[in-house]
Amino acid sequence: MRDHIAPRVQVFTESVIREMTRLCQQHNGINLAQGFPDFPAPEALKEAACRAVMADVNQYAITWGTPALRDAIAHKARTFNKIPDVDPAKHITVTCGATEAMMAVMLSVITPGDEVVLFEPYYENYGPDAALSEATLRFVPLEGQDFRVNPETLRAAFNSKTRAIIINTPANPCGKVFTREEMQLIADLCQEFDALAITDEIYEYMIYEGEHISMASLPGMADRTVTISGFSKTFAVTGWRLGYAIANETITKAIRKTHDFLTVGAPAPLQEAAITAMGFGQDYYDDLLLKYRSKRDLMFEILTEAGLNPILPQGAYYMMADVSRYGLPDVQFVQRMIETVGVAAVPGTSFYQNKALGAKWVRFAFPKKPETLEAARVRLAKLPEAFATTMV
Repeated sequence: MRDHIAPRVQVFTESVIREMTRLCQQHNGINLAQGFPDFPAPEALKEAACRAVMADVNQYAITWGTPALRDAIAHKARTFNKIPDVDPAKHITVTCGATEAMMAVMLSVITPGDEVVLFEPYYENYGPDAALSEATLRFVPLEGQDFRVNPETLRAAFNSKTRAIIINTPANPCGKVFTREEMQLIADLCQEFDALAITDEIYEYMIYEGEHISMASLPGMADRTVTISGFSKTFAVTGWRLGYAIANETITKAIRKTHDFLTVGAPAPLQEAAITAMGFGQDYYDDLLLKYRSKRDLMFEILTEAGLNPILPQGAYYMMADVSRYGLPDVQFVQRMIETVGVAAVPGTSFYQNKALGAKWVRFAFPKKPETLEAARVRLAKLPEAFATTMV
């Protein structure tokens, strides 16, 4: 029997993040690998979803999103993101999560052989997205403990074949918040080489240092930027799979066609509930940031005590830690940590094309209840004993 598997799916593996979750479950561990909260979603949001279901908002919504939700997203894009002239009828597509938004965008704007610039470390989905859309990736490593952009290296990655660059700010896994100078540099290169900027801004409300800058808000970039975000992280509903893409009218028409035949549409009752979330006042976002800053600081303290040399993230809810002192490369370290002390994280090589750059890093997720993080502290304190034979 011949091999019926398409070559495009043979160049990547299943998600390492989800694999670590499965291994964690086998060992009854504490899951600091996958980035989902273990605390409740807002009561008002859950109640809105229940009302929508009971009111029989249970059939197909308009494929590209209910009008009221697109109106709310457009208002938020104009006020929070400072993106000018967002038209909810022409520029917004509601998707099944930011993950589907990215895939729909890539399939809509990339042709085989087009080059896409990608910073590393990068969120693991971007590699398979490129493979499925048959893009050629050009990797640009972020440098130093602050993961800064090297202007010369970035410029060298652009050429006449460059169709797009992907920017994730705040970034998963490293928590980098791109500076205004870095964003302007990227904008200048996009305009010089006639390239698109595809921005993943799913953690936009989690900024501890610096400021959130939406690429589409910069001069000359509104028409050449696709802005992706969603509801999963901000409102602690990762299982709802509700996101969106904002782009110019021409690109949006293409995204909507692709989205239609990928998933038809996002869940109707959850779209209805999301309208309620979009109406939350500033106090919600202030409280969100206060809580996540506290979790970040606690996670930093816990990992430091465990000898894991963490880097304090500027945004998002992940923390990279250098595990060199424990004498094993990232994959072996994480597997042994799960099996011996019962705490799961993600090997750093999952986020790098150049595996040598990721071998000393491990990513921890901290969107957890304080008691969960404190339980992890107790377990991680046992690392020196568990790694006694390998420690440097």
